Amino acid sequence: MDKFLEMQTFTAVVDAGSFVGAADSLGMSKAAVSRYIADLETRLGLRLLHRTTRRLSLTEEGDVFYYRCRELLAGLEAAETELSSRRAEASGLLRVNAPLTFGISHLAPLWGDFLEQNPKISIDITLSDRMVDLVEEGYDLAIRIAALSNSTLISRRFASTRIVLCASPAYLAAFGEPHTPADLTSHRIIAYSYSAKGHDWRFDGPEGPVSVTTRPAMSSNNGDTCRALALAGQGITLQPDFLVGPDLAEGRLIELLPEYRAEKLGIYAMYPTRKHVAPKVTALIDFLQGRF
Repeated sequence: MDKFLEMQTFTAVVDAGSFVGAADSLGMSKAAVSRYIADLETRLGLRLLHRTTRRLSLTEEGDVFYYRCRELLAGLEAAETELSSRRAEASGLLRVNAPLTFGISHLAPLWGDFLEQNPKISIDITLSDRMVDLVEEGYDLAIRIAALSNSTLISRRFASTRIVLCASPAYLAAFGEPHTPADLTSHRIIAYSYSAKGHDWRFDGPEGPVSVTTRPAMSSNNGDTCRALALAGQGITLQPDFLVGPDLAEGRLIELLPEYRAEKLGIYAMYPTRKHVAPKVTALIDFLQGRF
């Protein structure tokens, strides 16, 4: 049962003044129009139209129903028009999830410019290192820093970051410097607990890929905490250069085993579907692509 089509057919009959005229305007057969009207009257248990060989006229109930139908159909048309106009411009609430440290240090300074360029968009930003479920939790877009595996989500890479093995001068003075990845098993390790590889640290060395299973003395689900522990001389950590880059430049942390490179991670904008992507989502992706 298609109530919308019944209402559309009924109003077309009234506007045209005949079943034939309604059939022409709707691109239906006269028999189909008659069937829709009959089904509608049967469902409502009311006669809506007086039928004579010369003309149609509305019953009292039909007159009330006609104007209600016109209101509903006009409302639907207005809703479709509004959505069509929103497709043409970026507008509405944009819910974004981003990693905590990257969100504070690299994204926060950009939001003002983004809103300046897109005055009809409002943003709700959640910072969390947890891997959120975009669909389940209602996010339009998430920023993720990862070696991207197979995913049902759509992604656009807009930057990358190198992962750096490092420790403070104080730690190295007290415990010595590792010379191979295997030496890490005898050192104090500060681990990032949300790492996709767990405690297996993988490197690309002079002789190819190398993997070592570490035994962390400390772990945290937040990169800033790992960095703070490393700066305090508590161990060796593996962190992205966007987080520890200034410390390396100023000598507060020292890069270790530079000939053994940890994987480079992509920084991605991820969203649930490729079909009917909202202009507000496209606007943010294009903005980030331009800035990074």
